[in-house]
Amino acid sequence: MGRLFVVSLEGKIYSCKHCRTHLALSEDIVSKSFHCRHGKAYLFNKVVNVSVGVHEERMMMTGMHTVADIFCVGCGSIVGWRYETAHEKAQKYKEGKSVLERFKVSGPDGSNYWITPEAHVGGSDADDA
Repeated sequence: MGRLFVVSLEGKIYSCKHCRTHLALSEDIVSKSFHCRHGKAYLFNKVVNVSVGVHEERMMMTGMHTVADIFCVGCGSIVGWRYETAHEKAQKYKEGKSVLERFKVSGPDGSNYWITPEAHVGGSDADDA
């Protein structure tokens, strides 16, 4: 497979909760209003140290999107998804951006987000982005 190249970030960092690989900076957050099966999720302009899975069509709360799951390069854990295409005009701002699920990452202060009983079970997406 070859040697793994991992980017180290400086600042307020979100990292994989399993292996602590750096994933994103808090300054790159676009929205904290997103939801996934496990609760909260954040939309980021830029993420690093992820590999992108297969593109697939998913019906989200805000309509049909072409998305791909993203995986931590350090341990292979799924950490969120990337928006490839938004089929509705109002959702085009999401294209090329990535969502990190708070349940799967550690926050800048080392905090973890735990699943709550009221976590949404349906399709993942933003409330009112």
